[in-house]
Amino acid sequence: MDYGTPPYDPYDERYTRPRRRINYFAWTVVILLLTGFALAAWLGSFYIFDQPERPDSYRILQRLHKIEPPKRFELTAAPAGEFLNPPQLYERYVGMGAAELARANAELARNYIRNYQQVRGLVPYVVGRYTIIATRQLDPGDVFTSGMVALTYAVDNGEVLMEHLYPASPEALPLMKQTLTVGLEIKLERTHDISAVIHAERLVDGRIMVTAVPLLYGSYTVTRGLGTFRLEPPLTLNLAGGWPLFKSQGRTAIEQRYAEYRQKAAAAQGGGPIAIPGLTPSATPPPAQNELVRIEQARPVQAFSPPPLLAKNNKLAKPTPLPKGRKGKKQKLESPPPAATPAQPVVAQKPSAPSPTPITVASARTPPPNFSAVTPAPPPKALGVGTQPVAQAPAVPTTTPVPVLPAQPAPVDTANVALASNAGGGSWKTFPPGKMPLGRLIGTGDLRDVADHGLAGERVYLKGQFVVNFSDANKAVLRPRAKLTDKVLHFGSGSSTRIIVEFPGGYAPPPQGAVVNRDELRPYEITEVRKQEDGQLNVFVREIMQSN
Repeated sequence: MDYGTPPYDPYDERYTRPRRRINYFAWTVVILLLTGFALAAWLGSFYIFDQPERPDSYRILQRLHKIEPPKRFELTAAPAGEFLNPPQLYERYVGMGAAELARANAELARNYIRNYQQVRGLVPYVVGRYTIIATRQLDPGDVFTSGMVALTYAVDNGEVLMEHLYPASPEALPLMKQTLTVGLEIKLERTHDISAVIHAERLVDGRIMVTAVPLLYGSYTVTRGLGTFRLEPPLTLNLAGGWPLFKSQGRTAIEQRYAEYRQKAAAAQGGGPIAIPGLTPSATPPPAQNELVRIEQARPVQAFSPPPLLAKNNKLAKPTPLPKGRKGKKQKLESPPPAATPAQPVVAQKPSAPSPTPITVASARTPPPNFSAVTPAPPPKALGVGTQPVAQAPAVPTTTPVPVLPAQPAPVDTANVALASNAGGGSWKTFPPGKMPLGRLIGTGDLRDVADHGLAGERVYLKGQFVVNFSDANKAVLRPRAKLTDKVLHFGSGSSTRIIVEFPGGYAPPPQGAVVNRDELRPYEITEVRKQEDGQLNVFVREIMQSN
């Protein structure tokens, strides 16, 4: 037995480190904090990315480079939408409650900020006629920081106001201030304009005010001047500026000043008070003599490249080398035979200095240019009134962007002016008789059904026999010709139907009093049908048949 080793005592821990107790409460708090942070980050991402219309969310997305600036749309690639006239706009937004209107405005602004990439339903577009009652320049404190905004009211409905935005660079502001004046009429048509509603406001007195912006951002010019300005999509938005752009106090003062302006205009004319369209019955005003139209830039003309010279054996002709020896002195060099001249030769000359390519203006009296044959033109001179620029074909195609005519002030008659992105007398495709695209052919008796249900996105053609009541440079007003029995028995609705025909450039409308017959081979294309409160039908059509 070993007596030298003391017995082992398991309870003797005098020289060991004491155990520490685990703080489960502290670990629970840490885990809960981390879980809350992860949940907050998850919910915050939904809050920021799903609601970019909020100023703080938009600011964060810009810093993260997760949002794109508004882009320019083409007329044929615009988002799918529905066109609403002033009565339809009023009917849509007047019945909404405060919460429902707030949700609708959030969705409208969200769709615009996202460039209409995730749209539920149809985008609302504005159509109709509006008159400017005030304009002002946009500043950094507004939602759109550069350009102009016009406050307008609907011509045929006094319960609807509209803020129409014109975003542009600061260089275009001088001409825009001279063009967008009080009394100017804005004409928005479904065939030419894509002005989307991005905000709707119900005023204290029950009226509706909408804010619209043109998604085409096109170039505009006055038909009686050479000045042009071009709209540009905004690079950024200041959503902290708030909607609408015309605040309540400023708008009230503007309406008071405009009422005084109308009274002074009526007194200057020596007549009674001017009837306000939409509130008092009045006849349709005549077409405007001067209009602001959208113009399309002409494409660069490609130079004509002659085909390679071919020899008799269908091989490329090579220059004949100089023969050696004395025989070379007696032989003469003969050039290869010239190539066959085409039926319509195109002469391309190399200009001494590069010149800007002219633009094509969609004017009521200017026919569309024809580039089938381009001939050399003399040196450019100063453009006068009625002078058309001549396109020259450079020898080498260039990729330089087509410049726009410099902005020049042009006198504008605000008494009888209409504003539209593409005025009557523009250019559109015409067809030979019976060769138009497929569509539904109707008579005058089916127009009320079209007015009640709309065009539904299809082509609708109109046939019948009409009498010309009024004829202008590019428009004519027709009435359906009623038979004698219908007049005696009071059948039909020809007396309450008015057809407004728009003709392309270069067409001569029929004279007043003439009888126009249109059948299934030469119909009119219907663009819109409006029904007034008194039952009057205004049918807007355009000429699509080629002239004989």
